[in-house]
Amino acid sequence: MKRIFSLILLSVAALGGAQAQNVQVHYDLGHSLYNDLSSRQSVTTTVEMFKPDSWGSTFLFTDIDYKNDGTIGAYWEIAREFALTKNRQWAAHVEYNGGAGTGEMPAGYYGNRYQHAALAGGAWNWASKDFSKTFSVQLMYKYYFKNGHTGTHPYSGFQLTEVWGATFAKGLCTFSGFCDLWYDPNVNGKLILLTEPQFWFNLNTLKGMKNVNLSLGTEVEISNNFVWNDEGRNNKFFAIPTVAAKWTF
Repeated sequence: MKRIFSLILLSVAALGGAQAQNVQVHYDLGHSLYNDLSSRQSVTTTVEMFKPDSWGSTFLFTDIDYKNDGTIGAYWEIAREFALTKNRQWAAHVEYNGGAGTGEMPAGYYGNRYQHAALAGGAWNWASKDFSKTFSVQLMYKYYFKNGHTGTHPYSGFQLTEVWGATFAKGLCTFSGFCDLWYDPNVNGKLILLTEPQFWFNLNTLKGMKNVNLSLGTEVEISNNFVWNDEGRNNKFFAIPTVAAKWTF
């Protein structure tokens, strides 16, 4: 799961009424850095959309993973927030996660990434007066449906999510990301940790590039018990960087 997003939009738009869409391309360096990730995909594209309305907001993204001869899998999430206060700082949050893959995927790749899940809980959103700094936290009940590929039975637990964003240097730089911690009885310690901090240079802030909505940067996928290796196991810690580009519409 590569939730490659400017998650700053979740908090900013929920509090300030903005909306945005973007497309991202990430070149993943995991197969070069780790011997047991040699079959990991090289390229992932992401499409994101955020749209507020009078009741709250909707956020969705889709990841598509590629190998040399085409796509090997797709994953998507859609989240809906219903505002509970006039300033939208408190909200009810519902979400769906799921995806599908091809038969050419590495051993174990179907694991947590494609086990469909439904989530429900609450959210608290905060932003500074100029929206240059944002923070959001969500605490949710999480239900995993049966996974026919791995034989995993349905189970339920919790997920704690934190989202942050900071834009600085007169808008040139953005540091954003998320951190997920959730219960999974099938891993060591019964907890999975995934965080994906991103750093972007926003080229439209440079002189003569006002209409060039391109950002260049990186993401580091830091996880424990999440990434499936070539042996079909997800019981290790990994820190996997990408080289990335993003176009915002």
